[in-house]
Parts: sequence; structure tokens; C-alpha cells
Amino acid sequence: MNGADTAWIIVATALVLFMTLPGLALFYGGLVRARNVLSVFMHCYAIACLMSVLWLAFGYTIAFGDGGAYWGGLGKMFLLGVGTDDLAGTLPEVLFFAFQMTFAIITPALIVGAYVERVGFGFVLLFSGLWMLLCYAPVVHWVWGGGFLADGGIFGDTGVRDFAGGIVVHETAGIAALIIAVFLGPRKKDTTPPHNPGYVMIGAAMLWVGWFGFNGGSQLAADGGAAMALTVTHISAATASLTWALWEKVKFGKASLVGMVTGTIAGLASITPASGFVGPVEALIIGAIAGVLCQEAVNVIRNMLKIDDTLDVFAVHGVGGIFGTIMIAVFGAGTFAAQLGSLAIVGVFTLVVTVVLVVVVKMITPIRVDAETEDSGLDIIVHGERAYDHAS
Repeated sequence: MNGADTAWIIVATALVLFMTLPGLALFYGGLVRARNVLSVFMHCYAIACLMSVLWLAFGYTIAFGDGGAYWGGLGKMFLLGVGTDDLAGTLPEVLFFAFQMTFAIITPALIVGAYVERVGFGFVLLFSGLWMLLCYAPVVHWVWGGGFLADGGIFGDTGVRDFAGGIVVHETAGIAALIIAVFLGPRKKDTTPPHNPGYVMIGAAMLWVGWFGFNGGSQLAADGGAAMALTVTHISAATASLTWALWEKVKFGKASLVGMVTGTIAGLASITPASGFVGPVEALIIGAIAGVLCQEAVNVIRNMLKIDDTLDVFAVHGVGGIFGTIMIAVFGAGTFAAQLGSLAIVGVFTLVVTVVLVVVVKMITPIRVDAETEDSGLDIIVHGERAYDHAS
């Protein structure tokens, strides 16, 4: 065990949890109408709790067990046989478990943005739990757990390069979000602006800070690689924020706060897979393109395809993660065959599993609330609480 590595990953674990609670909750909560803000908080909080238990029970062993090329088996259910002296690299394995658990929390939590303001709470819990176990955890094993997409797998000695989750986190969450949005259909009222842009900015800022643990921690060591990952993460986020705002100014004559901080998230998602393989100049390029690319993806999904992916999960996270994964090959840090092939394999797998789960889960519990609940707001009808005295 290396003490410095262990200390850093303890901090990184806290930072990644901080991304979901409260970062993502505030970011998403500020974007919805006032009558639905508590439901968003509830979704994020409940997912964090449920994924933690499921990761302990089955998720970790599926992702990082010793089962083989396609799944990890069930040998480490409930961390049976894993003690404080057992190591994963230079870290206590129980710490590696906890760090990866925070990724298993935020990935299904990202999907929340696609279905806010109209989804059934039971559907959120049942779908999220099954999706993490049957979609996310197997993909983790394929890419990070020594599975068939990693080095020595179907792409030979140079397997897929995905440092912190462009494929594992952002592509899977983005595709799942888009599919659920299609099944749900649009909101009855989708023209109301974000009820609290201040929440959105604060949440985005928390995500930005937490992302240092997300990407920097993925080095799994306290060394120069972690420092570089942290640095390029910041550069990409800052650059994408500026290019999003500039492109918004060019198109609409005004640069908005919500737009600028959405650009931050686009830059963060795009650098995530590449953060262990590129330097500051490449990060500058990735961020500069991401701010425009993801903004145009929002326009395509929302206005051209008319899909109500409410908070633009696919356009920002899905497109950003896919773009960053491809840029690894562009900059020569990975092969195009491995990067594109893995994107295709994981994309098809995610689509199929998500469709099947949505169809099955909505037969058990309603996917969408009734019209009266949607009109009155999920906060008071579903959870019996209001965020404000006069929620609109």
C-alpha cells in the first residue's frame, strides 16, 4: 500500500460523491420549474443511496471480479473476503471499491436530466437499479476491469483508451437518457425558463471542482499523471465555457449564465476520456470544439428531432463523451479501431439493454405521472413537500 496514493484517492472519492450530492442535484434542480425542484433533489439523493447498496451487493463484483472477458462473476458480492489488508494496485481494495462506487452513483444520476418533471418515482428507482447492474457494471468490466475491450482483448495489445469514463459513464448515460426521453414523450409545458439560474451555476461550479477527483483520481495514484489529468480537465472546462458563451452571443446576441455553465459541463465531459492521455494544448482544442459542438447537438436533439431530453443529457454528456473518446485517437494516444469499435459496441449494448429495461419496468410501475400531477408539480403531489411557498 502506498500512503500518498491512498490519501489522494480518499479525497478523490469524496470529490466524486460531491459531484452528485449536491452538485448535480443543484445543477439539474435549478433548471426545472419551481414546482419540481424537490423531485429532482429526491431523484439524485435516492439514486445515490440505492446505487451504493447495489454496488456493494452485486455491482462491484460484476465490474471488477475475476469472472472473465464479459463479466466479473459473483465472487466479491458484499465484499466477502475483502479485508483492510487486501490491495488493488497500491490502494486498499475497499478504497478502490468506494471510489468506483461514486462513479456508479453519478452515472445513473446523470440520466435524471432526461426525464425530470414528468417521470414516476417508482420507475426512477427500479430502472436506475437494474440499469446500473445490467448495463453500467458490465461495461465497466469490459473497459476497466480487464474485459474484452481492454488491452489484450478483441483489439489486440492496444485496447480502448477511456481514462475516466467517456464511454463507460457519458456515452452510456447519454444514450439511456435519449431512449427514456423518446419513450416518455415531451412535457406538457416545456417553454418555462429555468426557475433558478443561480442554483445552476452553483451546481456547475461544484461539478467542476468535483471533476478534479473524477479525472485526477482515475490515475489511482498521487503522481504527475494525476496532476496533468487535473490540469487538462480545468483547461478544457474553462475553454468550453468561453466558446459556448461566444457561440451563443453570435447566434442570439446574448451570452447567458446557464449557457456558459452548460459549456463548462460540455468541456468536462469531453476531456474525461482523454484526460490521462493529452496535454494542455490538446485540452484547449478539445474544450474549444466541445463548447460549439455540444451546443449544436442541443439544437439538433431539441429543435430538429423534437426529442424532449429535458436537460440535454445526450447532447452534453453523450456527445461530449463520444467526441472526447474519438479525439484520443486523433491525437495519437489510441487507435481508431479500438476507439470507434468500442463506442459502437457499447452504444448498441446500451441501446438494447435500456430499451428492454424501459419496456419491462414500465409494465411494473408507471413510467410517467398523470396529467394532473404533471400540471401541479411532482413536489407536492408525489413527495408532499414544496420548495417554496409559491412554486410556479
